[in-house]
Amino acid sequence: MTQSRWITAAPWLWTVGLFVMWELVVRLFELPVYILPAPTDIWAAIVKYWSPIWKNSVQTLFTTVLGFLLAVVGGLALGLAIGWSRAIYAGLYPLMIGFNSVPKVAVVPILVIWFGIGTIPAVLTAFLIAFFPIVVNVATGLATIEPEMEDVLRALGARKMDIMLKVGIPRSMPYFFASLKVAITLAFVGSVISETVAANSGVGHMMLAAQSQFNVPLVWAGLIALAVLGIVMYAIMAWLEMRLTGWAHRGNQG
Repeated sequence: MTQSRWITAAPWLWTVGLFVMWELVVRLFELPVYILPAPTDIWAAIVKYWSPIWKNSVQTLFTTVLGFLLAVVGGLALGLAIGWSRAIYAGLYPLMIGFNSVPKVAVVPILVIWFGIGTIPAVLTAFLIAFFPIVVNVATGLATIEPEMEDVLRALGARKMDIMLKVGIPRSMPYFFASLKVAITLAFVGSVISETVAANSGVGHMMLAAQSQFNVPLVWAGLIALAVLGIVMYAIMAWLEMRLTGWAHRGNQG
């Protein structure tokens, strides 16, 4: 097998090896299912509860993607504004850091008071937790324009808007698309946090209900569903990154 095929197969081999080791440890030490279910027990729960797992996974995916898209639009706009103006940077950046330091689980009760229990708090929580890394990366991309390049462009008659459109924004795009991979995984965290606090559907709500019934295999099945959704969405963002900003990575390819 060639090196490229080994690299392609490596994630699958490691995953299979992890589950096999997990199964052996549970069987060898005879761990109770309520402590740590074996992968076969989790698979049995997935088969048994496939319908609710699917419905709640679709709900979580919907709220996550919607909150993520809002974060992309808002984060890109604010990141460009912060990178464009030092006055906006000085005024907003400390506020953003302070707000990002607040645990989002503490914000969910406020969202419930405003919007009630359901989808909207989950969407907003996903938006709030995915918003910050997009803003930071876009602003960083704009802020890393060399002063010498700006001086040369101004000497050639370029205005600040010209520098922004022709140099700043293209330069920030690799940062922007790289941030999407982080933001989409954080958006799942936000959705599940809200679903466990104030929701009547979603994987987080399903896991909380299963926990109250001591149905531990279903709880782990929910975790597996979230992991699969996260991996798929991360892979999509990575594909978009390489598709749209591949020019920025050519120098790093072997």
